[in-house]
Amino acid sequence: MLNGLRFYWTAARGYRLRPWRSPYLRWRLETFLGAQAADLDARKFFRLLWRYRAPLRSFLHWAAERQRAQRRPRPA
Repeated sequence: MLNGLRFYWTAARGYRLRPWRSPYLRWRLETFLGAQAADLDARKFFRLLWRYRAPLRSFLHWAAERQRAQRRPRPA
């Protein structure tokens, strides 16, 4: 859950109370889901998040791993 909150806090900047209006999150969902994610409103946004929670959880774990890898010092 912490991975999800961390990603959300970063990705929804400026739209934290209305994430379905965030251009970045809309682009992410449209890339992932295609036409289903077009014309999002609050109800449709949360319905899609709930329906695809398992694949989204996998993406959040991957994103957290990428973030950790970027922070690791590189061997000299």
